[in-house]
Amino acid sequence: MKNIEFEIPAYSDWQDAAIKALKGKPFESLFSKTNEGVTLQPLYTQGSLVAKLGEELDLQVATIRSLQNSHVFQVAQQVHADTSEAFFTQLEDSLARGNEVITIDSRVNFEWTEDGLVKLASYFSEYSFKITIENAKDPLLAVFDNIADDKKETVKGFIVSKDPISLNAFPSVRSVSADTTVYHNEGANAVQELAYALALAAKFAQQEESFEAFSKKFFVSFAIDTQFFTEIAKLRAFKVLWKAFSSAFGNTDNIKIPTVAETSLRSFSKLDVYVNLLRSSNEALSGLIGGADLFTVHPHDVLTKPTEQSIRIARNVSLILKEETNVLKVTDPAGGSYFIESLTADFVKEAWALFLEIEAAGGIDAYTASGKLAEEVKTSYLTRLKTAQTRKQSLIGTNIYANPADMLELETNPLFADIKRTAAPFEHLRAEMTAANMKTGILALGTLKSSKPRADFVAGFLNTVGLVPEKSEPVATAEDALSWLKATEAKYVVIAGSDDDTKALVSTILADKPADVIVDVAGKFKDEEEAWLVDGLNGFIFAGQNIIEKLQSVFASMKEVQR
Repeated sequence: MKNIEFEIPAYSDWQDAAIKALKGKPFESLFSKTNEGVTLQPLYTQGSLVAKLGEELDLQVATIRSLQNSHVFQVAQQVHADTSEAFFTQLEDSLARGNEVITIDSRVNFEWTEDGLVKLASYFSEYSFKITIENAKDPLLAVFDNIADDKKETVKGFIVSKDPISLNAFPSVRSVSADTTVYHNEGANAVQELAYALALAAKFAQQEESFEAFSKKFFVSFAIDTQFFTEIAKLRAFKVLWKAFSSAFGNTDNIKIPTVAETSLRSFSKLDVYVNLLRSSNEALSGLIGGADLFTVHPHDVLTKPTEQSIRIARNVSLILKEETNVLKVTDPAGGSYFIESLTADFVKEAWALFLEIEAAGGIDAYTASGKLAEEVKTSYLTRLKTAQTRKQSLIGTNIYANPADMLELETNPLFADIKRTAAPFEHLRAEMTAANMKTGILALGTLKSSKPRADFVAGFLNTVGLVPEKSEPVATAEDALSWLKATEAKYVVIAGSDDDTKALVSTILADKPADVIVDVAGKFKDEEEAWLVDGLNGFIFAGQNIIEKLQSVFASMKEVQR
């Protein structure tokens, strides 16, 4: 067997096999587009990648590896507390249990007293930190006034702020950040985040006396979404872009810029919150493989109020990934993957082009003032929203496999109230429909076997907004169907049956249905649609439909009928 050799199949061989398996569908049906507009292919080979990148492939890999820091994926557990006493208790506990970077959002529910700042300064003198502040007048910045002069040079940390913070006495504190999480939370895609990071870097670099001085203060901050490979490629692409960016400033040395990252809160939901744990674990692994230097995993219930347990679980996500996956034993573990290398190159090309467009418009401030930035971010957000509402992207527990019995927590942590979360429209509509106590039903036609697939689909469709439809036993005649319709309390009913059963009975049912009952049909019936709508049918429910738009329309009709 050692002497047996297998012929290496060419791309055309794989293509021919795929076309045969598609049974008439075009090969192009296997291609898909990301939210960034990048076309994903069904197969990536070394030959196709070399043909695409050529010598740039080796340069891309070498750049990413040369700019990788030695201390990667430090655990940055954020402290959540309502009082100063609880804050320091949790801080001590987190450091004892594996937290490596003191992480604070200054928008706490208590005031920083002089004693509290002195105590915090003692921690900053010993541990690395990451603090998020609103501006240069933030009260938390007073902590640096309480650090002894002989300790200032050794204090290490990161300050996330919209504008640069001047801390010249602390040479190891990076206080100039390209914080792209702001754009991410508004809906920006990976290419936009990368371009905005460069645009911010260009703005801040021009404000410093030299590029060398700027690079010692600068770092980038990303939020990592659930698109696993996209986020790996995003982090890798930044290193390639940074190399090109620094070269444009005349720098030929490898300047390593720290990448601070966190799990994306725009992907979180307040329904079935334990799914957030799965999302954040997936996102953290992307960050680990992509080469993030610091990483914050948000607790799965952070949208409302984290608990001691959820905070501990979030920290353990990072610890387990860091200690047990062995990813950190490899420099650039995604390097060499044809798919990720190709995606990285696409992001580099698209982000650089957008960055140059921003610079040509006068820089990030002028681009923002023109409204172009807000417009393109909004377009990206609406695209992402549509993919979720049409189920092209699954939000487990929200737009699919939703549990209508799950209690929706209406209160939102004010820190995250403005984030444009994909799950939010489902939550809002569920709250409205639950409060209105809307009664819905499914009228099954034919046999259990023939009606069940569409009946189950409709039930899942309605479950996404908390509705539990009353289900009829399968009926075989229009008379039985009308008897059930007249007896049910449901004011919105979906007819579910096979194509043949539906076509045979719907017209008769519509002719004598109760006037106050809104009726839809499950499935697409293009030939019968016009006639049924004239006869009093409300509409249709089918796969690929925008769930929110459809159910908002139904909700409005139900409220009109009840008046």
